[in-house]
Amino acid sequence: MRLPTFFCLIALVFSGTVFPDAASAQQGPSEADRQAVIGVIQSQLDAFAVDDAAGAYQFASPGIQRIFPTPEIFMGMVRTGYPPIYRHQRADFLEFDVVNGALAQRVLLVGPDGVPVVALYFMQRQPDGSWRINGVSLLEGGDTSA
Repeated sequence: MRLPTFFCLIALVFSGTVFPDAASAQQGPSEADRQAVIGVIQSQLDAFAVDDAAGAYQFASPGIQRIFPTPEIFMGMVRTGYPPIYRHQRADFLEFDVVNGALAQRVLLVGPDGVPVVALYFMQRQPDGSWRINGVSLLEGGDTSA
């Protein structure tokens, strides 16, 4: 099993409920949620770009932080398992939706090798209403469907 797939599967095990009730899930994410999620993902990408392990780590969900208990361990996992995220040349935010009950943001990344890949970011709302990244899956061949 490849590390990116493993990371995503483990992260989803730690998923909390994205929406507090069925009615909220049917309405889908709001524009304010979308903007907040984009801000979190972009901030983490910015932290990776300057090797700011602590800065990137703060955007990971508590479940991810339990799996990778220090910023350095987390950064090492991203560096080796997710080169297109760790050293992206460009990031374009695509669809924002609910995928299998989890809020997900697709991001088209151009990796350090110049090859585009779609990263599917699974998000988790925190008790204070903020958003954190709860797992990422790199989709083969830039596939934007899930």
